[in-house]
Amino acid sequence: MNMNNDTHSQTEASPLRFLFFSAIGIFLFMIPMRIDGEITIPVAFLADLLGGWAGPVLPAAASLFMGIAAVGSLIAAVRPPQGGFMNSLFAVDLSWLVIRLLGFILSIIVLFDLGPEWLISSATGGLLLEDLIPLLVTVFLFAGIFLPFLLQFGLLEFCGAVLSPIMRPLFTLPGRSSIDCAASWLGDGTIGVLLTNKQYEQGHYSKREAAVIGTTFSVVSITFSIVILSDMNLTAYILPYYITIVAAGFVAALIMPRIPPLSRKKDVYADGGSVSREQPRPDSMNVFQYGFREASRTAAGNKVSSILTGGVKNVLDMWIGVLPVVMALGTTAVVIAENTPFFAVIGSPFVPLLDLLQVPEAVKASETMLVGFADMLLPSILGAGIESELTRFVIAALSVTQLIYMSEVGGLLLASKLPISFIDLVLIFLERTIITLPVIIGCAHLIF
Repeated sequence: MNMNNDTHSQTEASPLRFLFFSAIGIFLFMIPMRIDGEITIPVAFLADLLGGWAGPVLPAAASLFMGIAAVGSLIAAVRPPQGGFMNSLFAVDLSWLVIRLLGFILSIIVLFDLGPEWLISSATGGLLLEDLIPLLVTVFLFAGIFLPFLLQFGLLEFCGAVLSPIMRPLFTLPGRSSIDCAASWLGDGTIGVLLTNKQYEQGHYSKREAAVIGTTFSVVSITFSIVILSDMNLTAYILPYYITIVAAGFVAALIMPRIPPLSRKKDVYADGGSVSREQPRPDSMNVFQYGFREASRTAAGNKVSSILTGGVKNVLDMWIGVLPVVMALGTTAVVIAENTPFFAVIGSPFVPLLDLLQVPEAVKASETMLVGFADMLLPSILGAGIESELTRFVIAALSVTQLIYMSEVGGLLLASKLPISFIDLVLIFLERTIITLPVIIGCAHLIF
């Protein structure tokens, strides 16, 4: 009798549990706030707050985490750990072991100024270890701890039911992927990648769906967009800038899932199954009723204590698994961009296209077309001196819509469990550039 009463009480409470904990998740990850004149979200604000307080020690802390990753993976290569979680943290193949070792070695070189200037300067290795990675450490901490509010109490099930009629025909994706996009846009692209990775590991996305979401919907945050616009001295054009990148991103999201390499990913799940995990909606229910029922069921099946345990695992997984990859691949890409003419040479074929589309200072603009693959801020740094506002506007918008940059999102994608290879990222970056550039230039000619 008591067991039945407990079950009945839990079932009655589950809608409230869904609404309460999901509301906390929405507030933390999706509600924009104006703090000290800047628009941000609570998770990003907490990360910035910790970054300001602990900033001087964060590079050393990040190096420590990379050291733990490298040493732990070396030990795991000789003697694999027995525990499931420890195995997922440290058991990696040879290529990832080398990358973890390289990331740790580079962090030590930069931390103690042991290398040449071209490697440790504030534009290369210093940019990664002293600017980008400390931001990742703090974002990972709060995003990882609070992710269970979004993942475990029914919000994704509700959005999946309600938005599938829109997301499927337009983007070939389940409705729950809309949460990944919203969290990325309002918070940070890294949060979108983390959400997508967790959903893939839990069997909610197929390999194709996870690859599409991770490379199409983990968009650059509003905050980062404002930074780029400020660098290009175009803050007066905030509204048309947003409209432009939304339009270009929408066009890319329509096309990218339907062309290789994303279209060739298999619709199989992480466990090897190929049957869709989406449940058909009963005819007797509308989408809201069905979504609310599924969300309540999910909320009923998760304990509040799972917030803490799941959050700690998320944080450790990101600190150990992601930081050395970002350090290794990001530093390599930025060193190439800063010290060789590589990106200027490969950007030269864009000059005739830019001339054809009547973009002023086409030669200078072409040098920024592909450099964003190394780091999203590099195009705005290289293009800041261009006189034409139209050209600067095109560069600023393109650097956001290209989406894949190795110093952060690209490194995160490769470090995650998502079925994305380096070659995939190169092709996706080039395709997004080709697809979004004409849209952006068209909008720019209407604005200027």
